Amino acid sequence: MKQPLGVILAGGLATRMGGGDKGLLQLGGQNLLSHVIQRLGVQVDAMALNANGDPARFADLGLPVIPDTIEGFAGPLAGVLAGLDWAAEQGGDCIVTAAADTPFFPHNLVERLVQAAAGQAHPLVLATTPRAGDEALKSGGGKKVNRHPTFGLWPVALRDDLRAALTDGLRKVVLWTDQHGGREALFPADPFDPFFNVNTPDDLERAKKMLEQA
Repeated sequence: MKQPLGVILAGGLATRMGGGDKGLLQLGGQNLLSHVIQRLGVQVDAMALNANGDPARFADLGLPVIPDTIEGFAGPLAGVLAGLDWAAEQGGDCIVTAAADTPFFPHNLVERLVQAAAGQAHPLVLATTPRAGDEALKSGGGKKVNRHPTFGLWPVALRDDLRAALTDGLRKVVLWTDQHGGREALFPADPFDPFFNVNTPDDLERAKKMLEQA
């Protein structure tokens, strides 16, 4: 398997933040997207940004901007499909996705996802963390985990299958990944969940405090 390409998912409506681009909110002197780009950029060969609307607002980031090809804001799977189509044009085998509003995801995200995909005909892995309060899960045991469907490893080979599923109305990520034998990669949630994302103004204030521990 070739080194995955990276796709940052920024196609959501950000309704709980009052609309607009969450990725452009400021955190520690730079916007959230810049934090994500710095973390993902060193883990992949190339990156693109999945976003809808006028791409000019992201011009200073220096990334190709790829819109959803499924209309109606079909959720993260639409962004995954856009990323897979872009990767196919680049000659890539797979992509790793990261959310634009999640500035603290693991520095070894790609490495761990790829390891979890060993032996799969079509690499398909979602990131997970232990559920809060379940001490048994912190060692990696058990099945009760939080899945983070915007952080995953996705195969270009299944893009047409995903396109057909989206066209038929499928929106829930795990329904599609489970259909194709998707696996999970467990990440520790200490001192906090690395997949914490900024959905509300209160979340942004919390992220400012978390930045000191990241």
